[in-house]
Amino acid sequence: MKRINVVLYHPEIPQNTGNIMRSCVGFNAKLHLIRPLGFVLDEKSLRRSALDYFDYLEYEVYDDWADFLSKNEGEFMYFTRYGHKTPSDYPYKDLPKDKKLYLVFGSESKGIAYDILKDNLEDCYRVPITDKIRSLNLSNTAAIALYLASNGIEDEELFHDEPESFKGSRFIEDIDLSTLDYRHKENN
Repeated sequence: MKRINVVLYHPEIPQNTGNIMRSCVGFNAKLHLIRPLGFVLDEKSLRRSALDYFDYLEYEVYDDWADFLSKNEGEFMYFTRYGHKTPSDYPYKDLPKDKKLYLVFGSESKGIAYDILKDNLEDCYRVPITDKIRSLNLSNTAAIALYLASNGIEDEELFHDEPESFKGSRFIEDIDLSTLDYRHKENN
């Protein structure tokens, strides 16, 4: 069971959704897409954004909000510029291990429907930002929320060091810099 779930309510931009797909795979989360979508799900740009991680993605598509609610239950965090709490205010450590957490995000142009927000005011959260912009990019906000949630619930499936299946946790300590060309040394 995936404890963390990302819900995209009427997403419009395939590149944002693709980036969120990659973040869901990286943070061990399930993605829920609520129609209408502003793109075709198998669109090349969507898969390009998700890169080769698409095969690891667990996701589900719903006809509408009511369809989603009828099939899912747990704790909900609604991310909106109108929220009065920050995501760090949520008591992640108190979430029972058998309960799911849903991070709900609205469309890029309209956000989450006002009636949904009004019915869930106590569960509305805002990532604190300056008064110079209305909001952060959707995929950036989702990545922030995913990090805070996975860190807060202490997901044991996440690696805190570089996995051995990639370069390994001691890569930098063990690398022989004399074998690298100059350009690689500066650019990693």
